[in-house]
Amino acid sequence: MIAMGHLSRKTGTLVAALMLGGAVLALSGLPNSAKANPLGLAQNGSGGLEVESDNGIEWRRNEQVLIARGNAVAKRGTSRVDADELQALYRDRDGNSEIYRIIAIGNVKLSSDTDVATGDKAVYDIDQAVVVLTGDNLKYTTPKETLTARDSLEYWETERIAVARGNAVATSEDRTLRGDTLTARFEPGKDGANELRRIDGQGNVNIRTSTDFVVGDQGVYDAKTGIATLIGSVKITRGENQLNGDRAVVDLNTGVSRLTANGNGDGKARVRGLLVPEKDENKSPAGAGTGN
Repeated sequence: MIAMGHLSRKTGTLVAALMLGGAVLALSGLPNSAKANPLGLAQNGSGGLEVESDNGIEWRRNEQVLIARGNAVAKRGTSRVDADELQALYRDRDGNSEIYRIIAIGNVKLSSDTDVATGDKAVYDIDQAVVVLTGDNLKYTTPKETLTARDSLEYWETERIAVARGNAVATSEDRTLRGDTLTARFEPGKDGANELRRIDGQGNVNIRTSTDFVVGDQGVYDAKTGIATLIGSVKITRGENQLNGDRAVVDLNTGVSRLTANGNGDGKARVRGLLVPEKDENKSPAGAGTGN
């Protein structure tokens, strides 16, 4: 191994080294956390950040940025970021070299032992412990859930929150929730992995059961109870039948949908509906075929 550069400031170190077949870079100064997180460089694991790439690492001292190109990988604890190019922006703080932002470009993949997030570009704010992915094929998956988006996908490590914006779709086992924006809130499970607690939807929220298609302006899905509540211009469609109201409660365990009107006591608020009688082709009209 041939050392390409070494910089030491008190307890902080910045080391770049060239190895056969790739480059390795280690930076200290990232915040540590004893609490493991299933996805995220800022909170997961301890120690510095290790960066590897096939085509070496460019160190721009004046700009305080390091650029790794060619199958670039940044690793910390059990989490990692893979991309065609990684840019690590650092600053001097109390004599230490501290990374505050990572920019990943091209075929971006954030992963841990359990979770994976993908996109074309990612901006990782280490201070806020949040990553924002943009581009095509935006997806965040856990062992049980999948969250996709058209415009952007955010993951907030400390709060364990994923936000999908633009034609967002969340699937949990056999259940699907859609909306303009979906916010999935997780909590740590027994093994530390993310477990879905609830999903909040804003704009054109809809959910489908085995019999009903329910649409509303806003919605909340409680993953613990299996109940979804939609409010605002709610419509429930079942076959050719349609019910309109202000609030719908959908039990995804039983498939039962209940519609109510949020009135102010004046009796004007009502549930409205269009019910189409089912056709029974085997039953003839009364008196038909009797000869009378």
